[in-house]
Amino acid sequence: MSQALDAEPGSELFASYEADFRLAFAEITQKIDQIPELGAEPRKASVRAAERAIDEADEIIGQMAIELQNISSGSRAKLNARLRGYRSDLDKVKRELRRASEQADRTELFGARAAQSRGGGLSADDISQDQRQQLLSGTDRLEASSQRLRDSQRLANETESIGAGILTDLRGQREQIVNSRNVLMEADTYVDKSIRTLRGMARRYVPVIVKFCVIMES
Repeated sequence: MSQALDAEPGSELFASYEADFRLAFAEITQKIDQIPELGAEPRKASVRAAERAIDEADEIIGQMAIELQNISSGSRAKLNARLRGYRSDLDKVKRELRRASEQADRTELFGARAAQSRGGGLSADDISQDQRQQLLSGTDRLEASSQRLRDSQRLANETESIGAGILTDLRGQREQIVNSRNVLMEADTYVDKSIRTLRGMARRYVPVIVKFCVIMES
């Protein structure tokens, strides 16, 4: 397991988390070592206890990662290397716990079958039938997993199709907006031309109208 360097400067809180992690790690390794020697129920209890200790260690590592951000950059690099070591140690014992539990289950299963076979409880045909049943059960689980994958793929395809339809609608709406904008701009141009025409007419005809009115009054 990675060891903390006492002489290395760093956060006191980080060092406290390191101590907590080492305690949890020691409990995990102790439970794993006990698994091969225990019966079914005590073994399950030991596995559960090891899993709880692993969860605790995971949480401690998370707290250490947060605290690492509050440490000066001069010390952070070395402390970060230690944190990576703790993560590696924890991943290793996770794998060891899984292997130890699976091996103990297999040993108990085949040991019980062998004892039953020797005592006349199970014949060779019974054992073979049981193995075939396990194989069929595994095949059923594999087929169920494959079906879930197919369903997920189908859902992804449907989602993609819906997304493509939405994009097509948005493009159509954009084209409509652009066309409407062009029509408005064209109409605005016509209005400007009309205003200029009316102003020109006003400049030409208003003096004539005024002169005509003066003549009429005289």
